[in-house]
Amino acid sequence: MGVMIVAATVLLVVLVIQRGGKAVQGVAVNTELALRQPAGSRIAGIATLDGQLAVWVDRPDGGRVLMLDPRGLRQTGEIRLGE
Repeated sequence: MGVMIVAATVLLVVLVIQRGGKAVQGVAVNTELALRQPAGSRIAGIATLDGQLAVWVDRPDGGRVLMLDPRGLRQTGEIRLGE
């Protein structure tokens, strides 16, 4: 009985390692997306909306909400706040 418990534990560990390795293989993550904001700007908040990112940026000349497409790595829109 003890041998079966040890064998089952070893088998379980081997299966977890094999399946965990397959999930990581072939995944390419590209996270380069420049916001190109003036000096003194800071990110005040981030939210998701229909597969896009809404980034609230506090700038010296007023706030902005930048709409970004993370898959296409580009800015799709901009909303100016309180000018």
